[in-house]
Order: sequence, then structure tokens, then C-alpha cells
Amino acid sequence: MNETNDLKSLSQLEDEVRAFSDERDWGQFHSPRNLAMAVSVEASELLELYLWSADGEARTPERTARAAEEMADVLICLLNLSSRTGIDLQAAVEAKLAKNEEKYPADQVRGQAKKYDEY
Repeated sequence: MNETNDLKSLSQLEDEVRAFSDERDWGQFHSPRNLAMAVSVEASELLELYLWSADGEARTPERTARAAEEMADVLICLLNLSSRTGIDLQAAVEAKLAKNEEKYPADQVRGQAKKYDEY
């Protein structure tokens, strides 16, 4: 990627993640169960960065850099999991957004943090 406007698709990222893993013969460890647990572990590491901090403290350059690494780890695990399970993650996100659009109509929930069965 030479220009900042050149975005890779999830499919391209998934291919790169798979190649990285294949070069190291790590696929043998990447069962769906292990990858799902890895997603949780990496998400917990992201969450830990913000534990016991006030919102203003959460936006330091150091914490932002560490958060970027943890977010990347979460996405890498998700891409590995989607590859291993044959789930098209982009299609899954689009389907979930459409479902949420029905559950949470903007004109009914704007500015509210209520669950779909509370309004």
C-alpha cells in the first residue's frame, strides 16, 4: 500500500494473515475453539488498557499506540477464525447491520441507550 487511500479488503487481509500463519505452520493450532478463545483473550488485553482509568486518561499517545496493537490482534484472530470456519466476515457484518437497522430504527432510538425490547 503506497497511498493512505489504498484500503485493503477484509479478504485481502485474511489472505495475508493466512499466509503469515502458513509460513510458520501455525494452522495446526488454529481450531475454531482455540481461535474463539484467542479473540476473547485479545479483547481482554484491549479492555485491560482502559481498566481503572478515567475517560480523559484513556486518550494518551502511549495508550492509543498500545490499543492499536491490541485491536490489530483482535482483528487478526477474527480473520483467522473466519478463514477457518468459512464465514465471510464482510457479509456477516453487512447482514448484522441490516438486522440491527430493523431492531433499532434511528427515529425511535436516537440518543438513547435502550435495548431493542425497552422502547
